Amino acid sequence: MTLWFFFFSDFISSTLFPGGSEAILAYLASDLEYPLYTLLVVATLGNTLGAMTSWGIGRLISIRYSTERLSKASQQKAVARLQKYGSPVLLLSWLPIIGDPLCVAAGWLRLHWLPSLVFIAVGKLLRYVVVVYIVAG
Repeated sequence: MTLWFFFFSDFISSTLFPGGSEAILAYLASDLEYPLYTLLVVATLGNTLGAMTSWGIGRLISIRYSTERLSKASQQKAVARLQKYGSPVLLLSWLPIIGDPLCVAAGWLRLHWLPSLVFIAVGKLLRYVVVVYIVAG
């Protein structure tokens, strides 16, 4: 398996499309074909760029649809929570089900791109470090 395929898989896994970047990382880490730090860099970079693509999609959505158009109380509450905690909540962008929409919402709410990028990258790197630690010990 090439690192480009791995990168592409990580990228896709971090958008709204399903993927299994952790399983591929675990396989590659146990295979020992590539240095572990290389796998961590490729996985984190691909997954972070995918998440920032989702952030960018949210930013584009914000041009046409403002948060004022949300009518449900639960939606308004979720927006208020994200606005209250800001970019640090993106440390949780690695979580299944909520992570990808969280990145879209951050872009939609126009959270600044640089702190968003940093918190997304840190969260994703920490997740991958845990995966590598479990597999490679």
